[in-house]
Amino acid sequence: MQTTIYKTRFTILVVSSLLISLTGYSQQTPVQTYPKIAGYVGIVHPIVTFSKDGTHTNFKDSYTVGMPIGINIWKNAKIGFSSEIVPFVKATSAGSKVNHVLFHPGVLIALGNGFTFAGRAAFETSGRYGLTPVLNKVVKKNKGSNYFIALPLPVRFGNDLPSSFGIGFQFGIAF
Repeated sequence: MQTTIYKTRFTILVVSSLLISLTGYSQQTPVQTYPKIAGYVGIVHPIVTFSKDGTHTNFKDSYTVGMPIGINIWKNAKIGFSSEIVPFVKATSAGSKVNHVLFHPGVLIALGNGFTFAGRAAFETSGRYGLTPVLNKVVKKNKGSNYFIALPLPVRFGNDLPSSFGIGFQFGIAF
């Protein structure tokens, strides 16, 4: 008889513990801790560049593609720092080569709804420099990664070339 009472109490204790833990954990959302670090890789396609020398479109006489590799360090949910390195490869009918490498540090501002603004400084090994405002949008959120698209708008100066403004398209994965 006493064994039955102990088994009953033990069963009630186990079931109660499970119910309490399930209801307690199901209502809690994970708390983000900061600083938060995320890396990413992607592909960037310059689409068009405007300068006083005229309009240059990618895919016409040559094809240029960049492969950004970066790290984001979020100070809190709203603001962070990003550093990116982008080697650019240019292909023509004569062959292909690394055209230049871009060092791209900047500030990140979360805009909500998956949008982020990146204000980046730009330093190219070709001798050009400038700014690149970027609007970024997470399009698919996974447990351990996010897929994103971005609209970079590079403004460049220097190297005895006219100032230029461009429009590009970037996509990638952050993890």
